[in-house]
Amino acid sequence: MAKISVIIITKNESANIRACLESVAWADEIVVVDSASTDGTLEIAREFTPKVHVHADWPGFGPQKNRALDYATKDWVLSLDADERVTPELRAEIEAVLQNAGADGYEIPRLSSFCGRFMRHSGWQPDYVLRLFIRGKGRFSDALVHESVQMQGSAARLRQPLLHYSYRDFEDVLSKLNSYSSAASVMLQRRGRQGGLARAILHGWWAFIRTYLLRAGFLDGREGFMLAVMNAENSYYRYIKLWFKQKT
Repeated sequence: MAKISVIIITKNESANIRACLESVAWADEIVVVDSASTDGTLEIAREFTPKVHVHADWPGFGPQKNRALDYATKDWVLSLDADERVTPELRAEIEAVLQNAGADGYEIPRLSSFCGRFMRHSGWQPDYVLRLFIRGKGRFSDALVHESVQMQGSAARLRQPLLHYSYRDFEDVLSKLNSYSSAASVMLQRRGRQGGLARAILHGWWAFIRTYLLRAGFLDGREGFMLAVMNAENSYYRYIKLWFKQKT
C-alpha cells in the first residue's frame, strides 16, 4: 500500500489541534507548519510528530500550505486544517485509495459546523474540497485566503465526509470575519478591483440573499440566518476595506 503524509498549518490552535492529530494518528507521516504559536499548539503537535516546523512570518494560506507540502515525503498527501477531523469511515475510504487508486487526486465532501450546528444548506453542503492527491501532482494556489489545490492529472470524489468545526462560537465568527475580510480586500486590490460604499452595500446584500434564500439557509434555522448575515458582512467589509486602501 502506498504511504501518506498529512500536512497541517497552525497558528494558536490549541483548542483544535489535538483532536485533529488524533484523527490522523494512523498516517505514515504528519507534517505541521506553525506560525509561531504562543498557546501550547507546538507542544501538543510534538506529542504526535517530530516534523514540526516554525515559520514566524505569515505569507497567506496558500503559500503556507505549499511550505508544508514541501516538507512532505510520502507518496500521497492529505491536507487538513486544524479544525478538521478524519472520521474512521473516511480513513477506511482513504486507505482503499492508497491500495488501489483510480485517480491522481480526490475531492472530499466536507460537513461544516457553524456555532455548534452542522449546516446542511446555506451553500455549505455539498462542499467538495480537493485535499487528497499524489505528491508532485498538486500545488496550492497563492491565494491569501480561500486557497485551493491546482491539480495536474485526473480527479475523483470520495463519499465519506470530512468534519469541519469551522466556527466554534460567535467570538470566533467575529475574529475570522475581520481577518478573512482583510485578506480578501488585499486580493481584490491585487486584481485591480474597485471598492466603494455603494459597491460594498450591493455585494453585502447579494451575499445575504444568495445564502439565506437562493441556497436555502432558512432551513438551517437560527444558525442559517447568522451565517447569511456573516457572509453579508464579510462581503461588505472587504469592499469597504478596499475602498480605504485605495483612498490612502
